[in-house]
Amino acid sequence: MKKFLIVGLGNCGPEYEETRHNIGFKIAEKLSDELGGSFSSARLGDLSRVKHKGRELIILKPNTFMNLSGKAVAYWMQQENIELNQLLVVTDDLNLPFGTIRIKAKGSDGGHNGLKDIQARLETTQYARFRFGIGDEFSKGQQVDYVLGNWSIEESDKLKERLERSAEAIKTFAFNGLETAMNSFNNT
Repeated sequence: MKKFLIVGLGNCGPEYEETRHNIGFKIAEKLSDELGGSFSSARLGDLSRVKHKGRELIILKPNTFMNLSGKAVAYWMQQENIELNQLLVVTDDLNLPFGTIRIKAKGSDGGHNGLKDIQARLETTQYARFRFGIGDEFSKGQQVDYVLGNWSIEESDKLKERLERSAEAIKTFAFNGLETAMNSFNNT
């Protein structure tokens, strides 16, 4: 059975639970829920193992905090013998309007510290990433407060549908491949 490592980036703790920076965790949780999984504590994170159309999805929420995510990703890739083309990292993106999905085969870290650490640990930028737009509705010098801030009421109202769409995109990635997922879900 073909295995995939799906990594949702976020920060641990109740104070971060509803923040924009934790959208990776939210999407990972939605995907696990939809496929009948549940998370349990494992080394360097919480893990949910689910199956989808003959594929095994290992969904990881690293507990290393965002800026050290690479440690957990590298560990679980090695532990589960996951190839780079079977890794998908889910993260927030300030440069995309709220709720916009952008799946890419590779790329820079875009200033995102979680991606920067993953890139350093894996020694490559050649892995798929799923970026979820959180917008950039903040004043100069307020980026950290915005990213670590809670969703607005308007965003919260739209989040359920966006999480469902995100889970569909990841299932498409695992079953139909990266190209199909990009063509079907990018900028939607």
